[in-house]
Amino acid sequence: MRAKILLQLKALKQFSIPFTGLKIGKHQFDFEIDNNFFDAFEYSLVKKGDLKAEVELDKQETMLILQFRIDGTIVLDCDKCLAAFNSPVSIRERQIVKFAEDELQSDDLEIIVLHKKETEIDISGLIYEFITVAVPYVKFCEENGDGQQCDQEMIARLESLSTGAQKEEEETDEDPRWDALKKLK
Repeated sequence: MRAKILLQLKALKQFSIPFTGLKIGKHQFDFEIDNNFFDAFEYSLVKKGDLKAEVELDKQETMLILQFRIDGTIVLDCDKCLAAFNSPVSIRERQIVKFAEDELQSDDLEIIVLHKKETEIDISGLIYEFITVAVPYVKFCEENGDGQQCDQEMIARLESLSTGAQKEEEETDEDPRWDALKKLK
């Protein structure tokens, strides 16, 4: 268990940006997101992917403005035929980081408040959240744009299993307790 936690920390360590030594102005950071990134998040909706994240950090006197550009593909499971397929992802997001004496919570989801003594910001959670939110609610092979079709053999098998279950359900729909009420008519 301890080794797993250490591997997770190591996989996410590269997503920490030390901002104290940076001059005021814009700075560019590039990150590679692969399967190790998603393994670091337990119960991740996405298990595999190959993405590139470009983060532009605009350092100002009282805050940081982070512009995220995340492009690549993630592997999803089709809700129709259960096959794995590559889904393209293109994300553009902005995050504002403000500094305060006390660690206050912000009501605005676009604003993160850090203590003035912080020297770096870990953006792994933000990147993970942006990717997870980009996952479609309903995932189909056919809708990913690369021409991949659903596995017809699997769909036929699933339909045969579901029709068998429907027939059993129809047969067991008759509840003997209703027989007495039907006689009252």
